[in-house]
Amino acid sequence: MKPTPTHFLSIIIPTYQQERTIITNIRRIQKVLESIRYPYEMIVVIDGDEDKTTHRLKKSHINKLTLISYQKNKGKASAIRQGMKQAKGDYVMFMDAGNEIDPNGISMLLEHMEWYEADIIVGSKRHKASQVHYPWSRKVLSYGYYYLVKVLFNIQVTDTQAGIKIFKKSVLKKILPRLVEQKFAGDLEIIVAARQLGYTRIFEAPIKLDYTFSSITNAATMRAIIIIFFDTCAIFYRTYVARYYNKK
Repeated sequence: MKPTPTHFLSIIIPTYQQERTIITNIRRIQKVLESIRYPYEMIVVIDGDEDKTTHRLKKSHINKLTLISYQKNKGKASAIRQGMKQAKGDYVMFMDAGNEIDPNGISMLLEHMEWYEADIIVGSKRHKASQVHYPWSRKVLSYGYYYLVKVLFNIQVTDTQAGIKIFKKSVLKKILPRLVEQKFAGDLEIIVAARQLGYTRIFEAPIKLDYTFSSITNAATMRAIIIIFFDTCAIFYRTYVARYYNKK
């Protein structure tokens, strides 16, 4: 009996203005990666080199770490795509740089990838086994967005926005050239594009999330809500009117 080949994992970590916490966060993620059975690389994408994040990462000499940095902030979705283009792994994951999502969930998503022989595994706040702590006002907002997505796209995934997902590299190769979102709706777009291209083996995995959000009345938060609403409408237009994601 031949041994099961070990997959190589690329994990992309987008970050912006996190000079105070970035080293601690990356080392925490790496500690988990060292305990799994997969060889790996970490790709940190500094989405706007406006503080000392890049400098501190270069001085840290963290093993198996690749840095991508550019001057102008473009948005989370854009940063993730930059990392995906350079990823060498046959499994490609992205994870938010903050401490909100427990990095021990990395192994859980990988196991789900194997169990389901999946195209994509989505970390989900609404999985029955997830442990989630965040304000009720944000839960209401999150549920509102879930129902909007369900009505517009009929997606069975219950949480498109949690900041941890894993993909087969072969799936990404087909999807990446079609992605255009720059900011907060990139998670949704990649799932919609995958489904439009016939990749239906998309499943959810539990996560542990402890997030202290800013108030939803905060000006920056309100602006983000408006942006994601209009970007979601743009994805709907590209999907069902322009048929953009299906084009050869």
